[in-house]
Amino acid sequence: MLRLVSLVLASLLAASLTAAPEALSILVLKAERRLEVHRGAQVVKTYRIGLGHTPTGTKRRQGDGRTPEGTFYVCVKNPRSRFHLSLGLSYPTPADAARGLREGLVTQAQHDAILAAHRKHVSPPWNTALGGEIFIHGNGSGSDWTLGCIALEDADMDALYALVANGTPVEIRP
Repeated sequence: MLRLVSLVLASLLAASLTAAPEALSILVLKAERRLEVHRGAQVVKTYRIGLGHTPTGTKRRQGDGRTPEGTFYVCVKNPRSRFHLSLGLSYPTPADAARGLREGLVTQAQHDAILAAHRKHVSPPWNTALGGEIFIHGNGSGSDWTLGCIALEDADMDALYALVANGTPVEIRP
């Protein structure tokens, strides 16, 4: 009996040591100009950010200068970004595609392509009137200067880029 208990305890210990750590997620708080990296409920890192040149409100269409709000995922990592390093976000979302179809901003084919990309967890089409190519990137967080992206200092982007994998959830709040 003692041997059985020892084997069970050893198995439990081994399982706990090899269990995958909780996945990371990113929370962007636009009004506070802050990006937080979370592991579960714990904040593990915080960065100052710059936003689009029209920071209030969510992105509605290409060229509005707004940073989108909602839930996204990192869909691409770009080590050769013209803004140091960058993490592409899955904007537009299926909800944006539905709104775009209702408002005549996207065709049925574009709508369907956005939905298909999200089902596959890849980059959605970025060449629609909804806009696209929303990235978290370097090149400075001192002001709201982007076309809708989220900007960090280059050293902060180095650290974030090293931490984050494709598929990492990203929530952007007002």
